Amino acid sequence: MGELKLMKGNEALAEAAIRAGADAYFGYPITPQSEVIEYLMAEKPFDRTGMVVLQAESEVAAINMVYGAAGAGKRVMTSSSSPGISLKQEGLSYIAGAEIPILYANVVRAGPGLGTIQPSQADYFQSVKGGGHGDYKQIVLAPASVQEMSDFVKLGFELAFKYRIAVLILSDGVIGQMMEKVELFDSVPRLTEDEINAKYPWATTGKKKGTERRIITSLDLDSKKMEEHNHHLQAKYRKIEENEVRYELINCDDAEYIFVAYGSSARIAQKAVQLARAKGIKAGLFRLITLFPFPAKPMVELCKKGVKGWLAVEMSAGQMVEDVRLSVNGCAKVEHFGRYGGIVHSPEEVLNALEVKIIGD
Repeated sequence: MGELKLMKGNEALAEAAIRAGADAYFGYPITPQSEVIEYLMAEKPFDRTGMVVLQAESEVAAINMVYGAAGAGKRVMTSSSSPGISLKQEGLSYIAGAEIPILYANVVRAGPGLGTIQPSQADYFQSVKGGGHGDYKQIVLAPASVQEMSDFVKLGFELAFKYRIAVLILSDGVIGQMMEKVELFDSVPRLTEDEINAKYPWATTGKKKGTERRIITSLDLDSKKMEEHNHHLQAKYRKIEENEVRYELINCDDAEYIFVAYGSSARIAQKAVQLARAKGIKAGLFRLITLFPFPAKPMVELCKKGVKGWLAVEMSAGQMVEDVRLSVNGCAKVEHFGRYGGIVHSPEEVLNALEVKIIGD
């Protein structure tokens, strides 16, 4: 068993970055994720592993620092909350076009605009549809516990370098601020320059004698070549959809009605399942772990088993529900229940929504 600690979600994320062999973190404080950079500054990871931690002058500066360092084959990450993530979108699109592997986290707060510091899940569209310009995707992991805030850092770096892609840990103010017991994984050593050169032939580590020049760019003024690059990217995204779908089924074997949720909403929906079962309602929970790739095929399989209705539970006006409808494709009724503006729903509200919107008909 690894080291056990009682930690906030944000703190677990930060500690996991150190243990995952990160070379650098570039960020800027914003509630409700400020503990990430605060923890890193206090922990002084340079003394532990050589990891650099720098508060940039802005979110825009931070994402471009990440772009530069990650382009050299380094394990680099950043984090922010909703308005700060919006500022990073141009850099994220460049990173997608240049196929730079990075890891970043969004501890979502309510909007639009500056909104409030309370939790939300209204950044779903921005996260899974590509918040920046151009046709691109990123892998999106949705932790539902402090333990997963830690585990998904290690997993995120692995996926980022496996596919040369940006990986987003999409959390929210509940998961970021709550405290739970977490089992920390053993530290992973940082790669040496020679190891980076050997493992990542694309990395701009400086021209070495007898090697080809390594150039990273997202610009190609030849339209045909740019289209070829886009075809390559889309093929990569399809490969990710085939191989990296992650989800959890809870009480779905005999379920007639299924809640679909992720993150903190999934925790609330799981309690709603218990309340429903106590009333004789055969309810289950489909917890999304990857938001992209979206687990559409498993939903279809459940539909074939006779599911009568799906309730998408999210802290938004209705975003994830659109992907649920596309996946289910009319085989059963799909409705949405959400609270927004920083309000967190209760299990009783979720169950009532199921009874009124799905079963009541």
